[in-house]
Amino acid sequence: MTYDLYIGDRTFSSWSLRGWLMLEKFGLPYRTHMIGLYSGTMADDLAPLAPARLVPTLKLPDGTVVGESIAMAETLAEQNPDAGLWPKDPAARATARWLCAEMASGFSALRGACAMQLQHVNTGFEVSDAVRTDLDRIETLWTHAARFKTDGPWLFGTYSLADVFYAPVCARIVGYDLPVSDMARTYCMTTLADPAFKAWRAEGLKTVYDPFPYDMGLPTTDWPSA
Repeated sequence: MTYDLYIGDRTFSSWSLRGWLMLEKFGLPYRTHMIGLYSGTMADDLAPLAPARLVPTLKLPDGTVVGESIAMAETLAEQNPDAGLWPKDPAARATARWLCAEMASGFSALRGACAMQLQHVNTGFEVSDAVRTDLDRIETLWTHAARFKTDGPWLFGTYSLADVFYAPVCARIVGYDLPVSDMARTYCMTTLADPAFKAWRAEGLKTVYDPFPYDMGLPTTDWPSA
């Protein structure tokens, strides 16, 4: 049983990163297909998967097409109940679902101002009140998750779909050097140091962009070698 995952450019596509981690981190068999997110071929590339129109898109082994990351996450968890995509504890599992849903529908200020890019760290980024409000809310949710935490460095101890959904948030926090607590920054660095995340970033860096799509006109420093 092999899944087909359709993704965009690894350096920039935060939702594609989520889709890929759902499969990679839980050992689910898959094939990756690149969609022309920046080459102008995206609509044509996705036409055989209609009505899907965004990445990531998942095609199940029976040919069923699933769009939207929340739907992909629930489908994969349903089809692979022993893979551990959600926390085992019912309260933790309900809370993890809550965190994922809020991530999928919220934090528009952070997402709009700080497009995910995995090439370097922007320094001197001016944090708006709206972005700061999003960061405060993220920390509130992460702190709430900690009450259900078992042994381990992830939001609920063991890696789960909650960590999948917040991986691009961690990339944004680090990539724009955003002001967060020591607890939050430690979690972000744990995410960036994860072998799967590092492999995704390394693959993305093989593509060179000129001009760089998200040049903020700010001084930059090297991406942390976590």
